Amino acid sequence: MSNTPPVPPPAPKHPAAPPQPKITRASALWVSLIGGFLVLIVLLIFIAQNTDAVQLTFLGWHWSMATGVAILVAAVAGGLITALAGTVRIYQLRRQTKKTVSATTRAR
Repeated sequence: MSNTPPVPPPAPKHPAAPPQPKITRASALWVSLIGGFLVLIVLLIFIAQNTDAVQLTFLGWHWSMATGVAILVAAVAGGLITALAGTVRIYQLRRQTKKTVSATTRAR
């Protein structure tokens, strides 16, 4: 056995790349908020440029409002209907999963 110290491996010619940051919920929320504000700005510009009144009729009601506001109200109503349908579906799936898990637990 010799008393020579071990030779360290040669240093790499290029340093290792710095580690990439992880995508967190906070960063995803931040990106979503920025995207939402950009959409809001575009929507406000759209409403400001479409101020001509339009006559509306729905189930016997008659009124007039700005074109941009009318389209905004229709979009919000559509979004709420979509969210309601999604909420009902999520509730159904959770209820079904709960029944399946409890039946599987009892079978053991």
